[in-house]
Amino acid sequence: MPIPDPRGPAGRDARLLIPALGPFYAVAGPVASAMLRAAFGLTIVTHGVPKLLGTAHGSMADPMAGSTNLIGNVLGLPFAPELAALVALLETFGGLAVAAGFATRLFAPMLAVQMAVICLALGPIYPWIDRGVEYPLILGFIALWIAVQGGGRWSVDRLLGREL
Repeated sequence: MPIPDPRGPAGRDARLLIPALGPFYAVAGPVASAMLRAAFGLTIVTHGVPKLLGTAHGSMADPMAGSTNLIGNVLGLPFAPELAALVALLETFGGLAVAAGFATRLFAPMLAVQMAVICLALGPIYPWIDRGVEYPLILGFIALWIAVQGGGRWSVDRLLGREL
């Protein structure tokens, strides 16, 4: 079975309604991708650092205990404290790496899987206000998009000339 052309059935890119915007999109696209990658990574970091430092995160007095409880009691996985420590390390250092665009295709899929597991643990409730999956679901899809796209033009991966 032949692979479909990603540009569409006509085999060409869609024409812009306002062609003069083409140069803007060519410059803004990579910048917007880098900004999204950085915002995602730094958002994830804000969940890892409090776990590692043993400090509160928002209304959660002990986020490490919350992760341990979710892993052990909700998901029923063994070695909950050790897995919670791995999650904290992934969120902190993996989030920083993704924000910088370093080893992006290694860490972004790991974070996407983490978000999928969180959705499994919190579901089937959707609204985040009710502690549902809305927030980790969108973060998971952003992580998946970053994993597929890679670090992009404005990344450490690109500077090093290597990526997975």
